[in-house]
Amino acid sequence: MATDVKARSLFDGPIARRALVGSFRKLTPAIQVRNPVMFVVYVGSILTSGLWLQALVGQGEAPAGFIFWVSVWLWLTVLFANFAEAIAEGRGKAQAEALRRTRQDVQAKRLPQPERGAEHRAGLR
Repeated sequence: MATDVKARSLFDGPIARRALVGSFRKLTPAIQVRNPVMFVVYVGSILTSGLWLQALVGQGEAPAGFIFWVSVWLWLTVLFANFAEAIAEGRGKAQAEALRRTRQDVQAKRLPQPERGAEHRAGLR
């Protein structure tokens, strides 16, 4: 029984596009709070963004450029974590769909009388 299994790359086009959109949708606090570590990074990125705005006004304790790049790295970390999670979800959904299709496409041959084992042929019961 041969099945046509198409190997997908890690960043399959449709899955990656949905994951990119999903990574921005997952920036809501209600979703971020499910993962405590990434929630801390999320809160830190919000706070450093506020500190950057404060430094732009001239009341910052560090140069605005430094705070800006720290904030950018924190936001990229949160977005990449969301993207990786969305990629995993997309690949899981695609695999589940492929399994559902396979279940509907598989044909079985029913034998009228199953053969008995070697014990029956040898006279052993």
